[in-house]
Amino acid sequence: MDYIYRYESPLGGITMASDGEALIGLWFDGQKLFGESLNKEHMEKELPVFRETIRWLDDYFRGQIPSFFPKLALRGSPFRQRVWQILRTIPYGQTVTYKQIAQKIDETGRMSCQAIGNAVGHNPVSIIVPCHRVIGSDGSLTGYAGGLDRKKILLELEKGGMDDVQRS
Repeated sequence: MDYIYRYESPLGGITMASDGEALIGLWFDGQKLFGESLNKEHMEKELPVFRETIRWLDDYFRGQIPSFFPKLALRGSPFRQRVWQILRTIPYGQTVTYKQIAQKIDETGRMSCQAIGNAVGHNPVSIIVPCHRVIGSDGSLTGYAGGLDRKKILLELEKGGMDDVQRS
């Protein structure tokens, strides 16, 4: 059985999902691929992993670098798992390109940036697994399932805190 819990962030509602022990999903409500890794049968329930995730999110949205991570159990293919592991190594406030991730996976340069983009786009745990830190080779903001406006705000938040974020 999977479980869900809701959190109201400064950027809108977030739904968290758990297998009962670990976080398996975290999506902005209504985002592309919402709930993709969530079993059809699920129920709302408060769990320790959700309380820990809320603490993490509260720290993050205050502009602080969280000093801990909730336990994760990401569901996906071995290739996606590898990409998501690379995402977790991107430092707070920094960005990498899809091409740089492709080069980490395949040093021969034959790895498709589209394949990387697909795996990044299917990241089931937004923000905590920081897919918003991946940008185009030309520095453009591309491909964020939560929306490019949110991606921009998350990157600005990491540079200076929520008080410095300009909302349009």
